[in-house]
Amino acid sequence: MTLTDRIIRTFKRGLTNPGVLLAVVLFILIYQYFYAGRVWVIYERVKVRLQLRLSGRYDQVPMTADREISGAQRTRASWQLKKSNVAVYAIQGRRPHMEDRFNIVTDLEHTNTSIYGIFDGHGGEFAAEYAEKTLFKSIMVRLLKSTLEDKSEDFGSVLTEEILTVDRQLLQVERLTNEFSGSTVLISLLSHNKLTVANVGDSRGVICDQDNKAVPLSFDHKPQQIREKQRIKKAGGFISFNGVWRVAGVLATSRALGDYPLKDRNLVIAEPDILTFDLDKMKPKFMILATDGLWDAFSNEEAVAFVSERLDEPHFGAKSLVLQAYYRGSLDNITVMVVNFANRTN
Repeated sequence: MTLTDRIIRTFKRGLTNPGVLLAVVLFILIYQYFYAGRVWVIYERVKVRLQLRLSGRYDQVPMTADREISGAQRTRASWQLKKSNVAVYAIQGRRPHMEDRFNIVTDLEHTNTSIYGIFDGHGGEFAAEYAEKTLFKSIMVRLLKSTLEDKSEDFGSVLTEEILTVDRQLLQVERLTNEFSGSTVLISLLSHNKLTVANVGDSRGVICDQDNKAVPLSFDHKPQQIREKQRIKKAGGFISFNGVWRVAGVLATSRALGDYPLKDRNLVIAEPDILTFDLDKMKPKFMILATDGLWDAFSNEEAVAFVSERLDEPHFGAKSLVLQAYYRGSLDNITVMVVNFANRTN
């Protein structure tokens, strides 16, 4: 009997042995659990944080921040904008591509209505780019039309309808172009002193009230949440842990625009959660909208406390907050928008 014959014979015996089969299955499951990203992500974050602590940079934003991160540690690209009482700072960070997008409209055609939006793309930048351009345009057209017709609108309904319409349009384009990307959406619409927030995905908003307390403007849509998990299971899908909990082992958020392969089976939906706030009663100091690259490194309360001490900075603390999240080891794109209500002119 040749060596090859012996190997084949041993292999066949193993296949008929329940104990061996069980051991192989367990090995594959354990290997998949760790290989899929959990240990790697933890390793990367620990490595980055150790490097920063050794260099004395972990819990501070250096005065020479722009210069110090312009070399090997530099984010690959950055974007900034300041307009009226709102400022945005965004960096590509440790990701190979920038998939975050944002948009701002202040005092739309002198109607005392402003719109603020954050979009976090995944699987490419196409969905975030499409959603940012198309959604803002459709919302503005809808609001201006209502103003011209002297018709009152329920802003929650407006945001829900326009988000779902843009999602349908995006899916049509993705099917035709074989595009697989998706995007979160976080939109805040401020009309006079009423704030309406629509959220799809895991970008997040928080507001600082008059007592310096952090009040959530949105809640993340994660696959492991009971409501989301039940919906996914009812649709015939599943969630699995690959570094983080994912829909069908793929997507780390359970709601998004785009993602047509998952959307066709209703495993991922674009239905937004809507929350409204009376700013006359709340008397807020500022609002933060940010992609999850920030929230990987900061809690709501930490972000509010951090910005509270930096509102007098040129970007109302947005830039410092982004750089601090980067220094703390965030591995994602990071976009932060801060609306300073103390300076609101509309």
